[in-house]
Amino acid sequence: MMKRILKTGGWVLVGLFVIYTFYFLWKQSQPAPVVYELVTPEQRDIQQRTIATGALEARTQVELKPQITGVVSSLHVQPGQQIKAGDLVAVIRVIPDMSQLTMAQSDVEAARISLDEIQREADRTQRLFEKGVVSKEENEQFQNKLAAAKDKLSAARAQVEVITKGSSVRAGSVNTTEVRSTMNGIVLNVPVKVGTSVSGSSAFSQGTTIATVADMKDVIFRGNIDETEVAKLHTGMEVTLTPGSMQEVKIPAVLDYIAPEGTLQNGAKVFELKATATIPQGVEIRSGYSVNASIILSEDKQALSIDETCVEFEDNKPFVFRLTSSETDVENQQWERIPVELGISDGIYVVVKSGVSKDDRLRGIQK
Repeated sequence: MMKRILKTGGWVLVGLFVIYTFYFLWKQSQPAPVVYELVTPEQRDIQQRTIATGALEARTQVELKPQITGVVSSLHVQPGQQIKAGDLVAVIRVIPDMSQLTMAQSDVEAARISLDEIQREADRTQRLFEKGVVSKEENEQFQNKLAAAKDKLSAARAQVEVITKGSSVRAGSVNTTEVRSTMNGIVLNVPVKVGTSVSGSSAFSQGTTIATVADMKDVIFRGNIDETEVAKLHTGMEVTLTPGSMQEVKIPAVLDYIAPEGTLQNGAKVFELKATATIPQGVEIRSGYSVNASIILSEDKQALSIDETCVEFEDNKPFVFRLTSSETDVENQQWERIPVELGISDGIYVVVKSGVSKDDRLRGIQK
């Protein structure tokens, strides 16, 4: 009797184990419920922006060049130094051009010979005038010729001094051997050293740059924007500049120039932009800082908006899914498809003009 009971109990346990095994396998084969995050529409300030890349630079920037050809004998400035208009930047030691010097010396000799001849004629005419042989008018003509000959000799000698020394007594305070600043500002660059040969600026040559001076109190943004965005811009728009080296600094600016003609860069048409920047107190800006310019194209304040992940499209028509079941019944979510009308987007949130309310719960990304 006891053996029969034990045998029966064993078979019962085996049967229960088989049943549990089948139930476990069935349970495992069932698909997991698809659960989505719930998104609630909220009122936000939405701004649509575009980004232009470029750099900061001084609005006024000049390159100081010598007026003569020679060698730099001394430099009086260095990069980063503040200077004023008229400050001495460099002194050039003249290296005479032999052909010019020879011609100038020939001109001096010719002017001296001419002066000697006219001097003799003027002296003779003066004596004859005193004796009453020639008229006053004729005497004055020779005296005028004498004055002109003296002036011509003085000019020829001054030309020799300019060629050999860079200046002359006749020129007064004008000194072509000195390079002086033409504006107040900061020295950005001094590309030459003492002993460097330099050429003077003329109608046929740009000349060698001795130093670059800029007014860093008046800074502008200069950059480019793609042709797909330029039609949305106009002068007077607010711009926020973020230097690449100082991500925490935000510099306000105002767009004041949009190029009327584009240029081709890397296979794309771009247009130049300029914006006047207002440098915050305590922020030191260096010329050439690379910056990103964020420009507000449109803005919608306190507009009802949703996460862009909620929006789907069919035939270019947007729609969302609204929850129709209980929020607490996570494993059995039921949805209703709702067409919506969208407004501007900032890349994360998009304005919803119609179709949903702030009390709705919308389908987000799948968990």
